[in-house]
Amino acid sequence: MRIVAGTARGRVLRAPSGRDVRPTTDRVREAAFSILFDATRGATVLDLFAGSGALGLEALSRGASRAVFVEHSKTAAAILRQNVEACGFVGRSKLLCSDALRALRSFAQSERFNLAFLDPPYDTPLVEQSLAVLVELQLLLPEAVVVAEQRIATPLPSSAGLRLFDERRYGDTVLRFFTNS
Repeated sequence: MRIVAGTARGRVLRAPSGRDVRPTTDRVREAAFSILFDATRGATVLDLFAGSGALGLEALSRGASRAVFVEHSKTAAAILRQNVEACGFVGRSKLLCSDALRALRSFAQSERFNLAFLDPPYDTPLVEQSLAVLVELQLLLPEAVVVAEQRIATPLPSSAGLRLFDERRYGDTVLRFFTNS
């Protein structure tokens, strides 16, 4: 797995091992960022359920100003920290080893995002729950984009006031793009 484009292009990323881990493939990341166009430039990015951090690191490589990574697993968070260092993005990154919904609630007074990536374990209600908290706590800036990665068979989540503007399928994966505009 590598950074696809930008200042860290070609940088190899480490990924946590295990059956519950499914890093977003280079192909799917490249497709997602081609849909986002310049939405990353200057953005404050949230990479929730970050794993290796590939989505947030790709955004930083493509010009995001900063990224907040949230990963519950201590093992995955340690690997993510190594990936941030290897890409040279320490000064533009914040890493929280925390439950995702708890982390979102902690952002209520301090963080707002232009771009959010939600890539939780498949077959959980975490996308819908995360969308609801993002909207409820007004963590999204005007015209923010949220990209949710799910198993293709997963029903469209209630978007809590967000508008679905695109949906792309890649094998067993579906990317759903929401905006609050």
